[in-house]
Amino acid sequence: MATPIGKGHRSLNLTLRKELGLYANVRPCLNHPGYKTRYDNVNLVTIRGNTEGEYSGLEHQVVRGVVESLKIITRQASLRVAEYAFHYAKTNGQQRVSSIHKANIMRKTDGLFLKCCREVAEKNPDIIYEEVIIDNCCMMLVKNPSLFDVLVMPNLYGDIISDLCAGLIGGLGLTPSCNIGEGGIILAEAVHGSAPDIAGKNLANPTAFLLSSVMMLRHLNLNDKADRIHNAILSTISEGKYRTADLGGTASTTDFTKAISDHL
Repeated sequence: MATPIGKGHRSLNLTLRKELGLYANVRPCLNHPGYKTRYDNVNLVTIRGNTEGEYSGLEHQVVRGVVESLKIITRQASLRVAEYAFHYAKTNGQQRVSSIHKANIMRKTDGLFLKCCREVAEKNPDIIYEEVIIDNCCMMLVKNPSLFDVLVMPNLYGDIISDLCAGLIGGLGLTPSCNIGEGGIILAEAVHGSAPDIAGKNLANPTAFLLSSVMMLRHLNLNDKADRIHNAILSTISEGKYRTADLGGTASTTDFTKAISDHL
């Protein structure tokens, strides 16, 4: 699934999201017991619009030396991702939905996104709703991530903010995600993408992939299986005996995976 940087074929991830109508990307971010980071109180989720915004890849060369990128925001897609954010908050016992934007500058595009979020918020008065400018959001996250529960935002902001959130809990190797589509379609994937520099070296941390699989199992209502795998992962990380290099250990992918299997 790797995409060449600045050349080559179009992103396969982006293609899948568009072809399957995967309109929301859900990325939970919470502390792992037994693995100490700078923050002890992280329990939030980023929900990004998956099909629009600058991230859509709608670019062209106007004249030589001048390139234009189009940012598309529609009412339909904005309402859909906002509705999912409030649904997620209610389903998972979260109290607050924060809409992340830059409408002070991009008044029409982000302004439309905010307008849609406000409409959905009015229908869900039991959930606290707030609007936070993206640069201020970044500052707030690194000062006190417990200020947030569910963050909903356009595509590009979500790509950036979700990686920042991963850094709060130990890195991309620990962060799962799930793409939500119409009619129950989902695509589970690790946030980090591919890592060709360590391919075949038995070094990669499989936690993000495994936790993404746990999200998929929960979507399929196989909660007992999901709980067993999730608990085995947490026990392995907490125990500290087998940790991959990104978590400060020396375990190989194989050793770490075997330790998880042994905890099942």
